[in-house]
Amino acid sequence: MKMARAAAIILSLLTVLGCSKESDTLKIGAVLSVTGPASFLGEPEKNTLLMLQDELNAKGGVDGRKVQVIVYDDESDVNKCVMAAKKLIEQDHVAVVIGPSISGNTLAIAKFFAPAKIPLVSCAAAEKIVKPVDPWVFNTPQLDRHAVGKILADAKKKGYTKLAIITVSDGYGQAGRAVLQDLIPAQGLTLVADEVFGPKDTDMSAQLTKIKGAGPDAIICWGTNPGPAVVARNRTQLGITTPLYMSHGVASKKFMELAGDAAEGLILPAGRLVAVNQVPDSHPQKALLVKYVADYTKKYGTPPSSFGGYAYDAFALVLEAVKLGKSTKSEDIRANLEKVTSMAGTSGIYTMTPENHNGLSEDAFLMVVIEKGDWKVVD
Repeated sequence: MKMARAAAIILSLLTVLGCSKESDTLKIGAVLSVTGPASFLGEPEKNTLLMLQDELNAKGGVDGRKVQVIVYDDESDVNKCVMAAKKLIEQDHVAVVIGPSISGNTLAIAKFFAPAKIPLVSCAAAEKIVKPVDPWVFNTPQLDRHAVGKILADAKKKGYTKLAIITVSDGYGQAGRAVLQDLIPAQGLTLVADEVFGPKDTDMSAQLTKIKGAGPDAIICWGTNPGPAVVARNRTQLGITTPLYMSHGVASKKFMELAGDAAEGLILPAGRLVAVNQVPDSHPQKALLVKYVADYTKKYGTPPSSFGGYAYDAFALVLEAVKLGKSTKSEDIRANLEKVTSMAGTSGIYTMTPENHNGLSEDAFLMVVIEKGDWKVVD
């Protein structure tokens, strides 16, 4: 009897000690496409989170707590993403989750977070992630609507009135397509062709031939690698000289590698991270961008991408919420994410509200042209 009582007391003490130890660590979960077709998104996101974790812990952590980032690779697969998200929620008991990298994967797991009362800060850009607002779901990339707005403003400035679109049939592509279908006529422009390609398609010549026949003033391609690079190469092969816009989904040097010479002259909206040296020193993002590029390049031997920047901003938003609420409880992080105001990130200046879980505006974008294998700001 005494031994049983002693065992119970020891178990109780161990439980208390375990809870105390856990409360001293802020657990941040992350589900990212580190491998698979979307690895150009997820690998820099993982690298960024682990770098920030180490930097922060070397300085003593946040609010007196060490940070532990638990990263799972969904391999760019929606089913593996679902399993990883459930594991973070049910087994790892994280306070917040960053990711996924892909819009479709984000939309597949978003429903899990309100019942679990854990906030999700996605690194994917589809407008459907945050519209309509789910109190527990946020995202960090500039939204499709912001990108389309910048593209259409540039097109109107150049006198283009007839536009064609070619979009990928995944979550990101179709979210962008919906916004394009909405805003093109709303801006007084005419949509003369609307073509779609699959994520694994290796030739879009048929779609581009149809577009050429419609006689547009400009073409807008919406997708992430590798599809847009195929579109760029096929356009060159077909001798099409109609101006081609890309979405922010290809704002990385990886796109230039895939497209080769066909990338020359293409125009797209991108965050200031791709053109740090062209950002004025007085801009509120400049010092942060310079440091991120230097730190990431030193650690990994290559500059960061806009996609790594999305994870940087998610991590920074979580830390800001913890500092605002002086709490690492999931409910408090969620509530204080909505109170973040004028926080400079790599992707823009964030001001969150209960009605706005993205926090960016069209001003977060620059229009850039690809010139001699690099980005040149054109506005």
